[in-house]
Amino acid sequence: MRIALINSREDVAGVNIKHHLETLLAAGGRWPLAEQHELTFCEVAGRLIHQARIDEEIDADLILFISRHSSVHPTPALTVHVTGNYEAADLGGEPGKLAPAAPAWMHAILGNLAARAPEGYRVSYEVTHHGPTALKTPSLFVEIGSTATEWADPVAGRAVAESILFAEPQETINLLGFGGTHYAVRQTEIALSSRGAFGHIAPARQIGAVNPTLLRAMQAAGGAVAAYIDKKSLSNDEVRRIERMLDDTGLPVLSESEVQEASRLEWATYLRVRALAEEIAPGSRICIHDLTGEGTPVTVLITPDLIEEVLKIDKSGFIMGLDGLPVIHLSKGSTEVLPTFICFENGVSRLASDITTLCVKLLLICENAAIDGDHLVLRKVRFDPEKARRHGVSKGPLFGMLAGGKAVEIEGRMITPDAVQTTSVKRIHIPGLERYI
Repeated sequence: MRIALINSREDVAGVNIKHHLETLLAAGGRWPLAEQHELTFCEVAGRLIHQARIDEEIDADLILFISRHSSVHPTPALTVHVTGNYEAADLGGEPGKLAPAAPAWMHAILGNLAARAPEGYRVSYEVTHHGPTALKTPSLFVEIGSTATEWADPVAGRAVAESILFAEPQETINLLGFGGTHYAVRQTEIALSSRGAFGHIAPARQIGAVNPTLLRAMQAAGGAVAAYIDKKSLSNDEVRRIERMLDDTGLPVLSESEVQEASRLEWATYLRVRALAEEIAPGSRICIHDLTGEGTPVTVLITPDLIEEVLKIDKSGFIMGLDGLPVIHLSKGSTEVLPTFICFENGVSRLASDITTLCVKLLLICENAAIDGDHLVLRKVRFDPEKARRHGVSKGPLFGMLAGGKAVEIEGRMITPDAVQTTSVKRIHIPGLERYI
């Protein structure tokens, strides 16, 4: 790939970053960017935000603008973002136009900045803003902010230079972002902890400008396959409006946890998993445990009574046990774990055995569980209010004592807990039960 690194000779931060890039390259060493790609430096006069169509003058597949960041609330910062204007073009570019994005590259450089930022510097995405917009080549800005002190800081300049030179984009889940502040706090946290890579991000203050045409342009500019909405920063009406537009484009909306989980799977596999879950239980939510990579998702049905009983006895222990298995469980409404699970087709029999074993072992820990041939027998003893009333015990504190296992005295008679208990027996048939003990 041919990569152009462009700075303005009038921009102190850009000159600072360029100096360190050239110094590091001259010193030698392993720099993935230089080893794997052809680099070109270009220094221009004037502000970078006004460099419309500069890609027509430079033969490159990717443009990295190295620049300063300014803010009315100056804080030491290292940022990345793509360019464009949702509304007016107050800082270069054209109104309502977006430049092509490079989500995977921004994701890689953002992660490197987070690992190398000098103490006291905030690292984040910025939302889409300013020019140039008249570009056909994917580009991004990498910036030092926010005052002249930071722009000239050699430690910051070296940190940015290293972050660029160490960039090795991986497979990402390209996302559109909606909501939040200028510094895209939630989107930044998602990117730094997952494969979720944002292209264009529309902040809460400009969400009203997003219409179907602009949304499609956002998607096309960054190859987005899904979207994230910072719902806490938007009104319910704004969220619903954005969701309707996304639905019309066919883009799924992922929560932060769903982006995290989707990052464990190849994207096409994740989409097949979602489709299969919708077939099994429309409106259900998937929870991915130790299933990774790619494969053909299939279902595994576990005896419903077995799942129901283990959730009553030790729900947290069961879910923790699933964390070590290559499986996905589904939840819907108040049902936290449905009896139908998802795994890859080459692991069906092993997974069915492992989940059944987990259930049986957790249930056998209960002192009222026993084995009878191919049946797991569960005996449940509970306090029976009706029996207590027949023994002359009135509802109130005495009920609580009996339910808690303490005897009570009524008119000189001792009423023991076992006198007011009812025992129920449930038998769960598990063919070949001895294999799971």
